[in-house]
Amino acid sequence: MMQKKGWWILVIVSVGIMIPFMVPYLTLNPANSRVDITSTTQYSILVTHICCAFIALITGFLQFMDRIRLKNPKVHRYVGRIYVVSVFISGILALAVVFYIENFTKATAFLTLAILWLFTCWKGYRTAVKGYFNAHRIWMMRSFGITLVAVSARVLGTRSSHYLLHF
Repeated sequence: MMQKKGWWILVIVSVGIMIPFMVPYLTLNPANSRVDITSTTQYSILVTHICCAFIALITGFLQFMDRIRLKNPKVHRYVGRIYVVSVFISGILALAVVFYIENFTKATAFLTLAILWLFTCWKGYRTAVKGYFNAHRIWMMRSFGITLVAVSARVLGTRSSHYLLHF
């Protein structure tokens, strides 16, 4: 579907942006968190949400590769299941993360994205199970578009941009 240079640039840029933001959480040290942590439960939820979202990002990109999708449908289905599970875990945990966000506007935006992410992924999964592959493709493109919002948010957020410059 998308084997152009632009697609690969999007992959490299997206992964390149997300890895520096993930690194502090991979240390499993709450002191390295970019957000204020009030409990070990909050930190555990946040780290799991971030890791599952990153898995969704990687597996989502793989789903658009013609070599996998068209030439190896079993691999496409397997990777697709990993994408769906990672979105559901990360999305459900995002609903919990919302309760720790003190800024109402950010909390509302995060909640809206989490609900849309879960909904579009669910619709994409259900349409595939029912054999409606054109609708499946459309819903999964929507779901993956929401997955990419996390990348955009890291670039557009002032605090995030500040962090990127000092990483």
